[in-house]
Amino acid sequence: MTLSSLWMLLGASLAAACGQLLLKVGAQGRTHALEFLNTPVAFGLLLYLCGTMLWIYVLSKEKLVVVYAFTALTFVLVYLGAVLTLGESLTLRASGGIALVLAGLYLLAG
Repeated sequence: MTLSSLWMLLGASLAAACGQLLLKVGAQGRTHALEFLNTPVAFGLLLYLCGTMLWIYVLSKEKLVVVYAFTALTFVLVYLGAVLTLGESLTLRASGGIALVLAGLYLLAG
C-alpha cells in the first residue's frame, strides 16, 4: 500500500468517525422526524460523504482486502471519540479489543 493511500484511508476513517459522532449528537433526545433535520446531522452526513468519497478513491488504487480492513479503524475512532466527547465509559475489555484491532490492522496493512 502506498503512503498516500494510507493517509487517505486514515482521513476517510477519521471523517466517518467524526460523522458518526455528529449524527449521535444531532439525534440525542429527538423523537420526531423533523427534529433530525439539524446542523449536527447535516455536518455528520457531509463528513461521512467526504470519507466515503476518499474510501472509493483508495479502492480504485489498492486491494479490497486491505482497504476494507480499515473499517475496523473507524470503529476504534468512534469508540474513542465517544469516550472523549460524549462521556461514554472506557472499559478494560474494550481497551483490549482496541489494541487487538490496531494490531490486526498493522499486520494487514504492513
